[in-house]
Amino acid sequence: MPVKKWMLQYCIALPVVFLLLAGVQYLKGKTLWYSIEFGMMWSFISVGIFAVRRAYNFKKHIDCQLCRDLPDNKEKQ
Repeated sequence: MPVKKWMLQYCIALPVVFLLLAGVQYLKGKTLWYSIEFGMMWSFISVGIFAVRRAYNFKKHIDCQLCRDLPDNKEKQ
């Protein structure tokens, strides 16, 4: 498993998703505390779901063209 690569990607994705979600809530007129709470909760949930699904696909050898975690079959031949 390319855990180092995934951890780096999630360390980048988590604050980006947090800022996006919290910023949208703040712009909608919610309080700052509510926006931070909402952003933290949903960023952890969304990144967590993505990580679990990605690990499942890797374990089952389901190829993801976007992630490119599995080697190409053409390279093996």
